[in-house]
Amino acid sequence: MLKVEFDCDVIIVGAGLSGLACADLLRNAGLKIIVLEADERIGGRICSITDRGSGQYRADLGPTWIWPKYQPAIAPWFKRLEIETFDQYEKGDALLDLQTKGPVQRQFTPGQDGIARISGGPQSLIDKLSSRLEMGTIRTAHRATKIEHHEAALKLFAIDKVHDKHLSLYARRVVISVPLRMASQAIDWSGKLSAKVLQEMNDTPTWMATQAKAVALYEQPFWRKTGLSGRVASQVGPLAEIHDHCSLDGSGAALFGFIGWPHQMRKSRGPELKDLIADQLVRCFGDQAGHYSALHIKDWATSETICSQQDLISPPAHPEVTSNRLRDPHFDGRLFFCVSETSPQSPGLIEGAFTAAQLTATRLIAEFQQL
Repeated sequence: MLKVEFDCDVIIVGAGLSGLACADLLRNAGLKIIVLEADERIGGRICSITDRGSGQYRADLGPTWIWPKYQPAIAPWFKRLEIETFDQYEKGDALLDLQTKGPVQRQFTPGQDGIARISGGPQSLIDKLSSRLEMGTIRTAHRATKIEHHEAALKLFAIDKVHDKHLSLYARRVVISVPLRMASQAIDWSGKLSAKVLQEMNDTPTWMATQAKAVALYEQPFWRKTGLSGRVASQVGPLAEIHDHCSLDGSGAALFGFIGWPHQMRKSRGPELKDLIADQLVRCFGDQAGHYSALHIKDWATSETICSQQDLISPPAHPEVTSNRLRDPHFDGRLFFCVSETSPQSPGLIEGAFTAAQLTATRLIAEFQQL
């Protein structure tokens, strides 16, 4: 048998929340880690807007909310990373947007029990976790293409997209922290995954994959002064929901909304989408809503590292808890799947990402202690 020179103990494919949280736990246990990220940025489905001048966080284009009251796995991570939360602003009346030509209806709507936001946005989770890793641990623009089993090692092939260079790395273990559908289609598994595993990966929806979100930034939260919560439910769109998205003290004013149109319709009406959203904001909140400082749109269906072809042709759905076969190791116990959709609780959500990371890292650390 040829002696393998290991590049690291564990390669993690994907620098989203689950991958970075897993990397942090493994690093704390003294393991050598390499994180490969296909995109040029880290964070996965967490994506934030920052002020060009100050660099300060302004708004989220990915996940926004957590429910600490119902998601206990979040608390220890937030304490560990020294990150605070605050209640989602819901004081005042909501608006019902039922027709494009008529007036909106003002109506009191009960708040969403336990809903909260993260100080500094979910981006603060990514920033804190990545800052705790050694320089050079994360390699962006590195797309994993194939995994082979070599005796006591796994050999991972990747493409350095910046330098157009092919490379291979040896590790004792590999953790896949990218959406399951994307992983099933983008990586050559050398025939080592069963048809049942690949089918379940392909059957698991990627949460947010075909969603789109819009954020309008303002100088002041003018809607609050008129007794509005910023919350809108619409039957005509293009935004199906709108919510207040200001910082805790009300500065950094913003409204965000989920675009209700399917991705094919968004694509066909792309050039006019911003204008239609602006018209809806004015229809709901008055002329002041048209005086935004910026209007950002993020269409996740166009993301080549998040949204797979299977997501595009499947009806939008929230992932359900998968079977244990996606939490059990593969490649003779050397490869693990660790992404929010593999979590036994809150799959697809922030709590799910942390739970998946904790479960995977705990198992890996125990294995390395026995080597």
